[in-house]
Amino acid sequence: MELYEAMRTTHAVRDFTDDPLSDEVLARILDNARFAPSGGNRQGAHVVVVRSQETRERLVELSATGARRYLAQQAAGEMPWNTIHPSAVTDEQIAATRVPRAMTEPLLTAAAVLVFLVDLGVVASIDSELDRVGVVSGASVYPLVWNTLLAAREEGFGGVITTMAVAEEPALLDLLGAPEGYAVAAVVPLGKPVRQLTRLSRQPVEEFVTLETYAGTPLTDD
Repeated sequence: MELYEAMRTTHAVRDFTDDPLSDEVLARILDNARFAPSGGNRQGAHVVVVRSQETRERLVELSATGARRYLAQQAAGEMPWNTIHPSAVTDEQIAATRVPRAMTEPLLTAAAVLVFLVDLGVVASIDSELDRVGVVSGASVYPLVWNTLLAAREEGFGGVITTMAVAEEPALLDLLGAPEGYAVAAVVPLGKPVRQLTRLSRQPVEEFVTLETYAGTPLTDD
């Protein structure tokens, strides 16, 4: 597939057919995805392929904590899980929030679920001493996640990056038998899309790219 076409048509897939994803195709997807960059080329990511129904059901359970808070904050008009504005949503409201089946169903219906882990002992967390949530460590794992989705698109498959289960990271790491010092970056259901989108909605370049400063002149192709 032509690169720009793949970039413009790789959408978040949550509805899957019953088509299998063979180990051969999955290995080919990851064999190409592995060329994603990482800090210092340390390649500290590890991918766990989950096919077991029992493990999938546990992933659904672990996703409920993050999903309840997300939905409760969203219903209150807040930006869910943001780290800047304190939430007014109570623990009682969160506990009473129902998580719709559709939110976790992809974990059960996908041909496979990929859990992307990252070894915190080898990534460079340049922002670790700043007074905010760290994001830089993700640069050593998320390119691999996105490359996996692009490669899946080439093979006729698709998936979606989910992070709800990360709210229960200790239990998730224990479930997967991960060594100490690892973190969970993403849980990605992967399978054959019921429907392949060809037009995605995104803001135009001039709305989020400026020259020289944040308030600078928008970048246009004029």
